[in-house]
Amino acid sequence: MFVIEAYRTLRDRGPYPADQVVKDLDGSFAFTVYDSKVGSVFTALGSDGGVKLYWGIAADGSVVICDDKEVIKAGCAKSYAPFPTGCMFHSEAGLMSFEHPMNKMKAMPRVDSEGVMCGASFKVDVYTRVNSIPRRGSEANWMDWDEH
Repeated sequence: MFVIEAYRTLRDRGPYPADQVVKDLDGSFAFTVYDSKVGSVFTALGSDGGVKLYWGIAADGSVVICDDKEVIKAGCAKSYAPFPTGCMFHSEAGLMSFEHPMNKMKAMPRVDSEGVMCGASFKVDVYTRVNSIPRRGSEANWMDWDEH
């Protein structure tokens, strides 16, 4: 039930950002929620690495998320990778770290044992920050905050 509430927070822009809701989960976890009303997917994987989760792109271009490596290998061939720990994915908002929500994610090419590129792994990019509303005094003009 808590996972559904985390998703609703993301979907409805609740009082707390979804990354804060997911970050408060304790222990090993992985989940995927599919919202059939809007056709969106919300997935998260705990940061402790206790649960394995994989994702990839199938031949038809659809995103595949699975906890069974053999199943995802069969469905995505070489275009799969481990889902990054401490992260969440929403089909509209993309991939983000719930541990470091102010940092962007960086794709790192994955190379197999034969030297062939096969998808990407994602890491938190500590040098790139997500744009946020700057802190200013109350006399500031907030109409142009995104120009800075």
